[in-house]
Amino acid sequence: MPSHRYSRPRCTPSAHALNTRALGPHALVPGGAATTGMRFTSTGATATMVPVMTAADPAAQLGAGFATTLRRRIKADERAFVLQYVQPGLVGLIDGTLSTLAPIFAVALLSSSHAALLVGLATALGAGISMGLSEALSDDGGQTGRGSAITRGSVTGGMTTVGGVFHALPFLVSDRAVALAVAAVVVAIELTVIAFVRKRYLEVALRRSLIQVVFGGALIVGVGLWLGGL
Repeated sequence: MPSHRYSRPRCTPSAHALNTRALGPHALVPGGAATTGMRFTSTGATATMVPVMTAADPAAQLGAGFATTLRRRIKADERAFVLQYVQPGLVGLIDGTLSTLAPIFAVALLSSSHAALLVGLATALGAGISMGLSEALSDDGGQTGRGSAITRGSVTGGMTTVGGVFHALPFLVSDRAVALAVAAVVVAIELTVIAFVRKRYLEVALRRSLIQVVFGGALIVGVGLWLGGL
C-alpha cells in the first residue's frame, strides 16, 4: 500500500455544490444577484466553487438613464408643439374653412362669381386678423404654459386666412356653376385635412372627426345657399 504522502488527494464537493442540481442554476448565487464567473477554492481535501460577484455595469446604467431622459424630453417637446402650434393652427383652419362658407356661397348665388371672390377674400382676411388677435389677447401663455401669445396669434390668424382663401380662389372662374363645383371639392379636401390633423395630434377617431367636420360644413353651406336663394 502506498503511503498517504504519495497518494493523490481526493476532491470532495461541498454540500452547497451538491445541491445545485436540486435547487436550480441560481442556487450558487445568493439573492439572485448576477455573477460573471465562478472561483474554485480548495481547503485541505475539500474543493468548493464560490461565486464571484460583480457590480452592475456603469455604462449600462448610464445608457438606460439617457434613454429615459430622451423619451421624456421628446414627449415634453411634442406636447409643447401641440399646445403652441397645432391647436392654434387647427382652431384657425377650422374657423377659416367653416365661417367663410356661408357668405361666399350666398353671394355666389345672389350675384356673380367675381363678387363671391371678393367677398371670400375679404372674409378670409378679416377673419384671420380677428382670430389672430383673439388668440393672442385671450392668453399670454403665462398661466397655461401654451407659449408666446404672438406666436399663437400669428399661427391662428395665418391658418384662418388660409382656410378661407382656398375655397374663395375657385371663383376666379367666371362661370359661376363651375366655380361652385370646384369650391365644393376644395372644401371637401379642407375638411379631410382637418380630420387627419385631429386624428394625428388629438387622437380623435378619423370616422368620428370626418362626421363632425362634414356635418358642420354642410350645415354652414346650407345656411349660405338658403340665404342666397331668398
